Amino acid sequence: MKKSNILALSLVICHLSFSPARAQTGEPYIHDPSTIAECEGKYYTFGTGGGGLISDDGWSWHSGADRPGGGAAPDVLKIGDRYLCIYGATGGGLGGGHSGRILTMWNKTLDPKSPDFKWSDAVEVCYSDGMEDQDAIDPGLLLDPATGRLWVSYGTYFGTIRLIELDPATGLRVKGNKEKDIAIDCEASDLIYRDGWYYLLGTHGTCCDGVNSTYNIVVGRSRSVEGPYIDNVGRDMFHGGGKMVIAAGDRKAGPGHFGRTIIDEGVEIMSCHYEADFDQGGRSVLGLRPLLWKNGWPVAGDRFRPGTYEIESERRGYSLELAVDFVRIQHDRQGWWNRDDNEPVKPVADQQLSDVVDTWPQGNIPLRIGDYMMRPHQRWTVTPVPEAGGYLGGPYYKITIAGTERALAATADKELTAVPAFTGAPEQLWRIEQLTDGTFRLLPKVIPGMPGINTRYVLYSAGDSTPTLAEYDFHSDNSKWNFRNH
Repeated sequence: MKKSNILALSLVICHLSFSPARAQTGEPYIHDPSTIAECEGKYYTFGTGGGGLISDDGWSWHSGADRPGGGAAPDVLKIGDRYLCIYGATGGGLGGGHSGRILTMWNKTLDPKSPDFKWSDAVEVCYSDGMEDQDAIDPGLLLDPATGRLWVSYGTYFGTIRLIELDPATGLRVKGNKEKDIAIDCEASDLIYRDGWYYLLGTHGTCCDGVNSTYNIVVGRSRSVEGPYIDNVGRDMFHGGGKMVIAAGDRKAGPGHFGRTIIDEGVEIMSCHYEADFDQGGRSVLGLRPLLWKNGWPVAGDRFRPGTYEIESERRGYSLELAVDFVRIQHDRQGWWNRDDNEPVKPVADQQLSDVVDTWPQGNIPLRIGDYMMRPHQRWTVTPVPEAGGYLGGPYYKITIAGTERALAATADKELTAVPAFTGAPEQLWRIEQLTDGTFRLLPKVIPGMPGINTRYVLYSAGDSTPTLAEYDFHSDNSKWNFRNH
């Protein structure tokens, strides 16, 4: 957490430490959040000042997560059947200096109501003395899936970003391990691994100045966890390099403190905080965005925006549509054979819903996929349903034919239908997730007759003209869709 203003920083810490707990829905308030952790079906994130947030579904958040020790910028990671928490006890200019300590502690559960909930005594794994060109704060954890080794990056603008190794069985510093400088000109770093590459994500810019904070997240990569970390144009992060991952936008300023959560193959979420949400009084809020991968580099996707779209199959490029008779648009057409050059050009009006709706059946209508022709039976309005809850990264949506309440729904035999009116039934609620390649998958919240929330079956193109529900397969374009705003 870089200091743009020590007084502003002190006010942030006091606010986080002493303000009364308040339930959050959709826009939870937190600063310097840890990577999202799942425990017994709930989601947790911890922040500066102690405590944190809990969510039953990944969308509606409330305060109540419990982390002792205060301090700043924790991270949390599940290793085996336990959770390791790491945090900065001091440093970052807190108390006026850069003498810092980073500590680790364990818990069997993150649920403060569980009888097994008890944090172990915190132990120090590194420190800074306030005189050296380094600041022991803002730690980020990586359990290397390729080697099983546990790494920590930490540091601020005051000096370097450093790398140390911990023992994944104890959370203690590996005996004889020497810290290594791997980057400058950033803070709140995190390490991730993907496809043989190690990625160092650092937060660049200034924090703790509300809507004037300039935080943004940049990245470099290396074939070795110890670096060097090089960006997309060959600059070393040890010399100030870094490719942009996410910057200010959508009326939110200052994204920082990156975290990565893998939901499924090809379905990833990045977490961060925004220093200021313009629509929430300039408060610091938790940010959840799709994480995309483009040419081997991570980049924040955009949160899905409600609207009216063509829902286009990645398989062929055809459109999801009602299986109704095609109604021709009647117009006086000038072709190449009867063109009158003296006749003024007149636009052809779009086909209107009122022109065709009376030709549609009154009951349920099956679905098909066909050539997109900008017709009413191919135009879908996607609208969030706030009272239906959500999932990690978004709310559930209703999907209706534009201008009507005729709603897309799942059936008990894993097929699709368009019911005459949206009732809020769970089979009419849809989870929309952007995949790492930029396409989308769509899942009904439930499938009638099947227990629990559906996380397996997606809208699927079984043939060029045949939509159905089938098991998600990231490697098949049958599972993938695009939303086109024509």
